[in-house]
Amino acid sequence: MARSLPPHSSLSANTIFFLNSKLSSEQDLDGAPTILSELRIECDYLDQSLSDLNTRIQSHLTRHSSQSGRVGLIFFQYPCPFARPAAVFRSLSFWSEYSYSHGVSRRGMGEGLQALAKEVARVETVRKYAETALKLDTLVGDIEDAVSSTLRRHALKKDSEDTREKAIRTLRLTEDILSSVTKKHPQWTQLVSAVDHRVDRALAILRPQAIADHRALLASLGWPPPLSTLNSSNPYDKRSNDVQNPLFTMQGDLKFQYCESFLALCGLQELQRQRKTRQLEGHYSEVAVRQPLWAIEELVNPLFIEAQRHFSKWIDKPEFIFALVYKITRDYVDSMDELLQPLLDEAMLSGYSCREEWISAIVSSLSTYLAKETFPTYVSQLDEESITGTESQARISWLHLIDSMIAFDKRIQSLVVHSGMSLFLEEDGNLLKISSLSVFCDRPDWLDLWAEIELSDVLDKLKREMANDINWSNEGQVASILSAQEDLKSPLISGSFLRYLSSVVDRCRSLPSISLSSRFMRLTGAPIIWKFLDCLLLRCQEAEGLTALADDSALTKVAKSVNATRYFESVLIEWCEDVFFLEMGLNQAGQLKTPEDNNSTSRRSTEAPGISIFDEEIRKLEQFRTEWVEKLSTVVLRGFEARFRDYTKNKKQWQEKGEEGWTVSRSFIGALDYLQGKMSLLEEGLNKTDFIGVWRSLATGIDRLIFNGILVSNVKFYDGGVERLGNDLAVLFGAFGAWCLRPEGFFPKVSEGLKLLRLAKAQLNNSLVGDERWLKENGIRHLTAPQVKQIAKNRVYST
Repeated sequence: MARSLPPHSSLSANTIFFLNSKLSSEQDLDGAPTILSELRIECDYLDQSLSDLNTRIQSHLTRHSSQSGRVGLIFFQYPCPFARPAAVFRSLSFWSEYSYSHGVSRRGMGEGLQALAKEVARVETVRKYAETALKLDTLVGDIEDAVSSTLRRHALKKDSEDTREKAIRTLRLTEDILSSVTKKHPQWTQLVSAVDHRVDRALAILRPQAIADHRALLASLGWPPPLSTLNSSNPYDKRSNDVQNPLFTMQGDLKFQYCESFLALCGLQELQRQRKTRQLEGHYSEVAVRQPLWAIEELVNPLFIEAQRHFSKWIDKPEFIFALVYKITRDYVDSMDELLQPLLDEAMLSGYSCREEWISAIVSSLSTYLAKETFPTYVSQLDEESITGTESQARISWLHLIDSMIAFDKRIQSLVVHSGMSLFLEEDGNLLKISSLSVFCDRPDWLDLWAEIELSDVLDKLKREMANDINWSNEGQVASILSAQEDLKSPLISGSFLRYLSSVVDRCRSLPSISLSSRFMRLTGAPIIWKFLDCLLLRCQEAEGLTALADDSALTKVAKSVNATRYFESVLIEWCEDVFFLEMGLNQAGQLKTPEDNNSTSRRSTEAPGISIFDEEIRKLEQFRTEWVEKLSTVVLRGFEARFRDYTKNKKQWQEKGEEGWTVSRSFIGALDYLQGKMSLLEEGLNKTDFIGVWRSLATGIDRLIFNGILVSNVKFYDGGVERLGNDLAVLFGAFGAWCLRPEGFFPKVSEGLKLLRLAKAQLNNSLVGDERWLKENGIRHLTAPQVKQIAKNRVYST
């Protein structure tokens, strides 16, 4: 049955718009069933979507109800959340993570709970801060009360010691808490700073009081012992038998009190080390927080004060000062291990040895005395004598003081090694602690003054050596430092310079740091080398200026100077392979520049330092030697050329055979005789290595001279001339054959030119002469094509 349409007024605007769009004409009525079908399908889809939404809403409502129950249970377990905020925070965090992992949205209730959790965490942090601050305030208050108790005059000594031990224990607990706060809560800087300030004030009172009580206890034990009881019969004994050591004789309560006082000082020192390490962490890691052992310093200071009464009498006899200090060090060093090391181990003060601390404390006290009393006196003596113009006695006293210091340091190092502390010396900085020469670390001006005096003394001694002609004329055998001196034919003067330079190097090795050694070597060692080089240069220039090296004696003088340079250079190169010199070279960049002086011995290179400290000096020695070896070759070649000139001018001789009865041309004999005479002189006077350079250079020059003056000088060579030239060159090659197996190899152009002249006419007149292939086939490697063609053009064959 057909259903009637509803009234127009009951239809919505969207429905009317839909009908008008789909059924706008009569023809559209035919498509009405299709439209109806589409509408039914869409309605079914919408019904299904509505059903799914109802199901999801029901699921969310159920889950929300369950979560609300959990939150209610959490707050039911902790009625006051701020009383147990950590537990609430953990429960909320777990619930939030559970909800997120199961796909529950964090919006709404989740965001509120997260804000609540953050607030609870903030309150927990505030609570921890308050608890920590309260605990620290209580501990610091206990420390301040304990410090105040130790200052009360009416307090008993035993009670005072117990109170101090309690204060130290409280200080350790406080430091542990501060270290924990620094790591876990770095933002609490104000709290840590406030506590540190109060603890520092307490320590400023506690440490001096503990040291004062320790000193009083030492005095009651009879420390320091009288120095007159020290046995001086054998300074190399490990410990004198009759030394009355109060540390060995203490008994009963005194021994117990000393041990407790020793442990208290060690505890305070370890506490201070921990505090400095914490305060400097991440800021000044290079700052050393390790200090000398206080308890050992308290033993050394009164003993050294007693010894200073004797030092004032020995200002001009420093060897007595060092002898007494060494004896004190030696006589008590064993007791440090036997008596005090067990206490140090009990105090758990890591990184310390009583034996090491005793030796370093003694030497440090000596260095302080030298810096305050001895050196200023010696400097004032130098100043007074410089005004009067007589500085010899003050300089002698200064050098004697340095000698005494070096000898003392060697004995101390020997004592350390024989005590089984060799590893102690290998560590960086330890040598400074057991060397009296460490006084120069803080006073580089005194080091410069020492270097100046040392250099002046060495140069004065060398001046006498240089004035002795025997030192320049004789090769050293007895005085040689190395066996190479005889092989290199070096004069004695080079050994003298090296001997004094070696003494300076030994002094450098005694210095406790590489920076000091490098500075001293640049100020003293390098000028000695420059003085040696200047002296050789002056002798060579005198020989050259007088005779232009034409005289045999002048050649000999230059040859000996070259030998001296070669030997000196070889020794320096060998030295510089030592690690000590390499370290000084690496440190050289940080050294202060040597003050410029008018004296040539104070020169320094402005170039960057090399690997070794003597790189620049070695380079200058090599340059000097190379220059004068070249001059020797040039002088001999010039003389040979002057006598060879007549030989080259006679161009007709190449057109005829040699003179009857003569194997070599008479005009060539004079030049060859001169050459052999000079070469024999140089071979005898010059070292083997540099002589090889001389004859090879000469061979090169003569080869060039004969080739340019004869072979390519537009002269005609007949068969007889070729034979004459071959005979002359054979004699020349024979002269050089004494120094090599194939002398013609050192005359490449002349040899190949003679080879061309000896070729058959057919080969030499070949149209391919000079061609690259022709040159290769005939073994011509040192002549160019134009030179070959010129020689071929000059060759005349007999018909």
